Amino acid sequence: MAIPVIDFSKLSGEERAKIMAQIANGCEEWGFFQLVNHGISEELLEKVKRVASECYKLEREDGFRNSAKVKMLNELVEKKSSDRLENVDWEDVFLLSDDNENEWPSKTAQFKETMKEYRTELKKLAEKLMEIMDENLGLPKGYIKKAFRGGEDENAFFGTKVSHYPPCPNPEKVIGLRAHTDAGGVILLFQDDKVGGLQILKDGEWIDVQPLPNSIVINTGDQIEVLSNGRYKSVWHRVLAMPDGNRRSIASFYNPSLKATIYPAPELVEKAVDKEVNQESAYPKFVFGDYMSVYVQQKFLPKQPRFQAVKAL
Repeated sequence: MAIPVIDFSKLSGEERAKIMAQIANGCEEWGFFQLVNHGISEELLEKVKRVASECYKLEREDGFRNSAKVKMLNELVEKKSSDRLENVDWEDVFLLSDDNENEWPSKTAQFKETMKEYRTELKKLAEKLMEIMDENLGLPKGYIKKAFRGGEDENAFFGTKVSHYPPCPNPEKVIGLRAHTDAGGVILLFQDDKVGGLQILKDGEWIDVQPLPNSIVINTGDQIEVLSNGRYKSVWHRVLAMPDGNRRSIASFYNPSLKATIYPAPELVEKAVDKEVNQESAYPKFVFGDYMSVYVQQKFLPKQPRFQAVKAL
């Protein structure tokens, strides 16, 4: 079983209805799908790969090798313990956003300009996808984007996590990234061409997200689940530690402003009521910043209690 692969270039042609239906199926049945021919040039993607790999070698690798998690794993192996490392991810990660540009890596040639250009293109793609979701859900054009802004003076948050999962000498003792759902809105992942490890939970089974050169993997976060009144689900996913290869993973998040108030779209609640599906109170109304406060504490725990906890605030 493989997650859907969708040719985004056909959206503007005769097969538009078919592609819209494929995206709807990807959102409703999977929560994950891959886009090919998405409009971001291969030249830019190749530059992103290069600067990300160079940045890791030049500015990140020594820090990872000397990190507490590496020492902890070594100690576990030396003791010949059968235990696993708990509450640890075999991951090197840093965040890029418009707000922290002065903290971006500065020693890697062309890193800043390349990642700025890439983030601009990804943000446009995210907004196109949100308009497609609007249409597929029967919502007015621009509904999700407006909901994420949280007011005329507010902007949605667009962040990019640059991760590497270095080869692990004992992958049976540690996970690359613990299972979780994503807190935010629409996530666009540019994953490694060759090194796998990403898995999603589908019908109780962990399924590999197959590496596909220069594709963009899309998944929906908790806020899309709420806005869609549960039609689109945020899906559990994880990354396995791998014995070979340094997995590159660049995930960009189009999230609500921390001040945005998130709740199910009234049109979708009415539809659920019309169908006699008791969903009108499944998701509370909350401020996204409050949700993030809960999420930080409960990221790797069951999802539903997060909604209950934020409801109580």
